[in-house]
Amino acid sequence: MISEKTTVIDPVAQQAIFDDLIKYAVAPRPICFASTIDAAGEVNLSPFSYFNFMSQQPPICVFSPLLRMRDGSTKHTLDNIEEVPEVVINIVNYAMVQQQSLASTEYGKGINEFEKSGFTAIASDLIKPPRVAESPIQLECKVKEIISLGDGPGGGNLVIAEIVRMHIHEILLNENYQITQESLDLVARLGGNWYCRVTQESLFEVPKPLRNLGIGVDALPEHIRFSEILTGNHLGRLANVEQLPVLTDENRLSLDPNIKAIWDQSQDQLTLRSKLLQIYAAKLLDEGKLNMAWQVLLLEIE
Repeated sequence: MISEKTTVIDPVAQQAIFDDLIKYAVAPRPICFASTIDAAGEVNLSPFSYFNFMSQQPPICVFSPLLRMRDGSTKHTLDNIEEVPEVVINIVNYAMVQQQSLASTEYGKGINEFEKSGFTAIASDLIKPPRVAESPIQLECKVKEIISLGDGPGGGNLVIAEIVRMHIHEILLNENYQITQESLDLVARLGGNWYCRVTQESLFEVPKPLRNLGIGVDALPEHIRFSEILTGNHLGRLANVEQLPVLTDENRLSLDPNIKAIWDQSQDQLTLRSKLLQIYAAKLLDEGKLNMAWQVLLLEIE
């Protein structure tokens, strides 16, 4: 069911409310744990959750150090990359999340956040700022451009940084230079003090119709498209097939104890039978059994 009621928030007139809520809405956000250096050689280490990967060739990351909310002044990271346009983006995983948070403390100029947070600084290959040894993946970057997005408190500064070298803990790679997603144990920022963790239990796959066109939800049979049982996710999965399937497993389905139970329970009550079949198909879809789910739903047409 689609809710027609919404609460409208004006980003300007209700700035404080908006600033809080938007961080819950645009989430999870990967963390740019940025190490920089100034012209005098003083190092800074600070995390930013306004961060992402934007281009493969050339490989580009972007992040945005905001001007301080209290007075609109610039943060040390921004000051440093304006003096030395280089940065290491150290990827944050669960094993280092508490220390990463500690590094976000606004220590004074000249205070080394590596030492304060207990991280190990190691030399980069191509740029001056050091890397965080504990980070599972470290990206040496050269800053291509800094774009000011606002000149008042909270104004962003979009840093466009090109990756010139990537370092990965060897234990994460197999012989084919592949990583299993769960092995990274990544974390991301949410709203307030909340984070989330990428674990095996939280992972799921969504097949993409990159080469073949899915038939689309509009092409689904009406009893499926307007189902009160099947969710939008179910419909999207069913519609991600090249052509409408046909019933091919009727004999095998008749041996399915779940189908037999549905037939016994519904007898000649076709409306009840349709509902029970859709409930069973939804369960199959949740288990990733797309073809079987289609066959169950096609029984309704027979």
